[in-house]
Order: sequence, then C-alpha cells, then structure tokens
Amino acid sequence: MTKYAPLGDYLRKQRGSQVRMTFGQIERLIGGKLPASQHHRAWWSNNPFNNVMTKVWLDAGFVTEQVDIEGRKLVFRRVAKEQTLMGQFEEAPQKESQFTSRRHPLFGALKGLVRIPAGTDLTEPADPEWGSNG
Repeated sequence: MTKYAPLGDYLRKQRGSQVRMTFGQIERLIGGKLPASQHHRAWWSNNPFNNVMTKVWLDAGFVTEQVDIEGRKLVFRRVAKEQTLMGQFEEAPQKESQFTSRRHPLFGALKGLVRIPAGTDLTEPADPEWGSNG
C-alpha cells in the first residue's frame, strides 16, 4: 500500500464525473505533504510513468484537468471504462454491424497537448535558409 492509496480510495467512492480538490485536501487524505515536485506541471500530468501518485488516480479511473498550481487546486475527471490501468485508451469493442474506422487507435491522442504561441506563422519555414538557392 502506497502513501497515496487513500487518494485512490477516496476517488473510487465518488459518484460524480468530476472531483474538485485542493492540494491541501489531498495532503489531508494522504496524511502528509505532497513532494516539492507538486510545483511542476509534469507532476500532475496523466503520464502513468510519471510518479506513484499518478498511477493511483489513473487506477481509480480518473485523469487530472484544470490544474492550477498557483491556486493549489485541480479537477479529477472520471474517464471511460476503456482506459487501461496504464493510462492509455484502448479502442472500445465494437459490434460487428457497426461501422469501423480505418483510423489508428491513437488518432487524436495528443489533442490539447500542443500549444502554438500567438503570432507564429505555421506556413513559414522553421529554417530561414530552407528553400534558398544558397
């Protein structure tokens, strides 16, 4: 049993699709302080190889969203039953009569993970010398 198991137990008992929590509430549940790495966004990512606590909320059937490190709060969102313990989505079983997509099962997996700064021209080559006759 890990230090973070009480968080998993708490999340499993929740009936709603979202659980809003403060870092302080999590610390009270686990009976101790969160590590210093809590101040880094990566700590709260849903990467199953990130840390022990991540595996706890993924195993409980939740992912983190709306992480506010400065405000010390976040939202745990319940995920589809098709999510595996390793945090990756599997294709849901389909009935034989249903239309099956030809898209790869990971299509769209990075949605929302890439942010392009305002003013970036995606049509401009990244290397200014590319395409020159130099």
